[in-house]
Amino acid sequence: MYLTDTRPGASLKGAPARRVLTGNVLALGLVSLVTDVSSEMVTAVLPAYLVLGLHLGVAQYGAFDGLYTGATALTRLAGGYLADRLRRRKLVAAVGYGLSALAKVGLLLTPAAPAAVGAVLAADRTGKGLRTAPRDALITLSAPREQLGRAFGAHRALDSLGAFAGPIVALGVLALAGGAGRSWDAVFVTSLCFALLGVLLLALFVRDRGQPLPPGAASPRAALALLKAGPLRAVCAGAALLGLATVGDGFVYLLLQHRDDLPLTAFPLLAVGTAGAYLVLAPPLGRLADRIGRRPVALGGYGALLAVYLLLATGRGPLWAVLLLYGAFYAATDGVLMALAGPLTAPELRTTGLALVQTCQALAYLVSSLLFGLAWQHLGSTTACLAAAAAAAAATAAATPLLGGTTR
Repeated sequence: MYLTDTRPGASLKGAPARRVLTGNVLALGLVSLVTDVSSEMVTAVLPAYLVLGLHLGVAQYGAFDGLYTGATALTRLAGGYLADRLRRRKLVAAVGYGLSALAKVGLLLTPAAPAAVGAVLAADRTGKGLRTAPRDALITLSAPREQLGRAFGAHRALDSLGAFAGPIVALGVLALAGGAGRSWDAVFVTSLCFALLGVLLLALFVRDRGQPLPPGAASPRAALALLKAGPLRAVCAGAALLGLATVGDGFVYLLLQHRDDLPLTAFPLLAVGTAGAYLVLAPPLGRLADRIGRRPVALGGYGALLAVYLLLATGRGPLWAVLLLYGAFYAATDGVLMALAGPLTAPELRTTGLALVQTCQALAYLVSSLLFGLAWQHLGSTTACLAAAAAAAAATAAATPLLGGTTR
């Protein structure tokens, strides 16, 4: 593993660049890797299962997908605040990872009905909502401020390696298992095993980063005061605007499947292509964000998303180019936005601050998924994609000054 000064805010100015894959960042990356194998085994086939298997309309799928992600917004805030209040970020993250593992048990016990599947997936997303901000806060507290882009890039590379492997593992399990019922059960059991392994790695190898808590530092009043902080409030507003321009992965993959007339057996491989691009691009884009500033890299990611929407609207461009651009969008925005927002709050409220940004994104995503699904169903996929492209262009322009409070 790579060692460096992990004190929050430690400065490396005037020193040669050093690697920042510290023990904690590496351990959190491995936890995310195996957890993403678990979750992507299931979620890679969900859009096709719900729309083509259970015959949901695309508007219904949009509502399902938006609620699936957006309804965890309050959970993100609660998890972030509790982690700061208790100074137990690892514990709150462990509860989130554990809840997602229990959701895999639910998949083995629930009937194949949209309501039942939705309830189990809501539990899984609730777990994700609880764990994401504490995990990202631990990363910001385990690497120097000047190299947070590199730290998040390294973590997201390991995370995307799990997203890359998950659908492949699912296809392998389906191929080895005999009989439809036994095949799905085998996927869910394997997913559960990976989820439990992630909880074990977190418990054994991740160290908490607690600091002495000044009186009133993590009080409800102090947490609410974060919304009054100019730079963080601007980043939250920018994240919400950009979230309005983001539609779910399932929509992108359904459009590609329809455009290229792909067989259903190939559907999970679309997520593999995106994750592969994300895996390759996350580390260099993280380093680039530290070098030239995090704002231009994040906004460039939304430029890649705009290109994806235009390619889907026109029906042009090879499949690999769409997946490459989509992976580049995630690599340039996911960890980079967290690296940009992290230093804007004091360490004792770091998790709450990141949760606020993530909640703004989640609520905006809920709205965008609902609107895109309705537009596709009533106006057609071409019009829906053109509208999404226009929204991406407008949101990027409007968010540019809001993300300008800090470029490092």
